Parts: sequence; C-alpha cells; structure tokens
Amino acid sequence: MSTTDFDGPVSPLTGLAIAILAVSTSAILVRWSAAPSLVKAFYRVLFTGFLLAPIAIVRHRDALAVISRRDLVAASGAGVALAAHFASWFESLNHTTVAASVTLVQAQPLFVAVGAWAFLDERVGRRTTVGIAVALGGMVLMSVSDLFTPSGAPRPLLGNGLAVVGAVAAAAYVLTGRSVRSRVALVPYVVVVYSVCAVVILALTLVNGDPLTGYPAREWLLFLGMAVGPGLFGHTVINWSLAHLESSVVSVSLLGEPVGSTILALFLLGEIPTLPTILGGTVVLFGIYITSS
Repeated sequence: MSTTDFDGPVSPLTGLAIAILAVSTSAILVRWSAAPSLVKAFYRVLFTGFLLAPIAIVRHRDALAVISRRDLVAASGAGVALAAHFASWFESLNHTTVAASVTLVQAQPLFVAVGAWAFLDERVGRRTTVGIAVALGGMVLMSVSDLFTPSGAPRPLLGNGLAVVGAVAAAAYVLTGRSVRSRVALVPYVVVVYSVCAVVILALTLVNGDPLTGYPAREWLLFLGMAVGPGLFGHTVINWSLAHLESSVVSVSLLGEPVGSTILALFLLGEIPTLPTILGGTVVLFGIYITSS
C-alpha cells in the first residue's frame, strides 16, 4: 500500500477525524437536494473523479498505465459494487430517517466479516459472531419499532431495507478492493473505481429516464458539495488513513458517522429520532464496535 499518496503535515488521526466529520454531512446534503436519487449519486461520483483526475494524471500516470488486467477487473468490480451502494442508500434517504438510514448503511463491517468467511475462508471468531448477532438484533428493533412508533418518515421499512442493501453493497466494495489496495496506490485505484461507478450509475439513470440537466444552481452546488465533502475529504481520506492506521481503528472510528449525521439532522433538518430508533441504533453501533474492534 502506498503511503506517499497524500503525505503531509496532517497526522493520520487528525485526517481521520476530518474525514468522519465530512462523511457525516453526506445524508444532509442528499436530503437537501431535490434531484432524483440516481442523479445525485451520479454527479457526486463524477465530480469526485474530476477532482482527483489531475492528481492521477500528474503524479500517478505511470501507475495507472501499469495496472494489471487482474487488478483492473477487480477495481471495476469494486466500482459496480460502489454504484449499487450509492443507488440504494441515496434512495433509502427518501423513505426513512437520517438516523436509521445512516446507522443501517454503516453496518457494512458485519457483512464484510460474513463475506470474508464465506468467500475468503477467513475465520469468524466468537467475538465477531456475537457482534453480528447484537447488531442484527438492533436492526430488527429499529425496523419493527417503526410499525408501532411512527417516525414521521414516509416508508421507513422500505428505507431501512434499502439502507441494508447499501451496507451489503458497501461490504462487497470493501471485499473486492481489499487485495487490490495492497498492490495499487490510492489515487489510481479510486480513479478506476469512481470511473466505473459513474458509468454504471449513468446507465441506471438513463434507463430510469431521470434528467441529467436543467437543475438550478443550488442543486449543482449540492452535487459539488457531496463530491468535495463526503467524497474527497471523506471516503478518499479514509482510504488514505488505512495506509497509516490499523484497520480496526478506522472501522471503529466510522461509528462516528451515524452519530454525527443524527446530530446534524436534528439541527439542520429538524428531524428528531424516536426513542426506539435511538435504542436500536445504539445496539447496532455496539454490535459493529464488537465486530470491528
């Protein structure tokens, strides 16, 4: 793994803290935008790719040229999985609360553990098993509670289900790219991933008949904000931090995203989470912590 992609005066822990704050804004920006979900996802990925392209061309042109066919196929598979993640998660925010959606989509470490056991022959220990069981219990509590305690969301069960699909897709993205990042530097890798992701989402957008143009200036600023904040300073910096910090530290730190997003939704969207959502979300986060630590 290359440790020189973004070396500088910022410490890895400081960079990780900034990244968690940046990704916490994602759900808020998505909610503020009135564009179709696929359009939001497309422009977020496209603009993030554009922002990284100059760095890739200037500093990593040779690395891009020598990516093996095997790694290119794997990175492309990660791009398809990332497209599925964005498409399902962005749509989930149209149907359920920010607190529920972000907490459930952040459960991807659980599915990474299951996928690593099923496809990579990695052993699942007792602690991981307990953590998965606890988190799944929290997911059930969050979803079932919506049947009895209205959260104000239009279709919370659908939204929660889409968020879980987003978590599974994110796990596939992580598992697919895990080995590639040990051989390919960060910027060349994410440029390939984002490019494939953008093409897949563009195809889905065209099939769905969503317009790609004609949006007011406010929407274009939100699209750019999604790319600069959650995209560039969020997930890209998190990928960089994995070269400097233990994966367990990064995984556990990501639990700050649901908390940050819920707090931002409270103040910026006036969205007050119900008690069952808070309880269920806490159980989910505890389960993820057990699994990741």
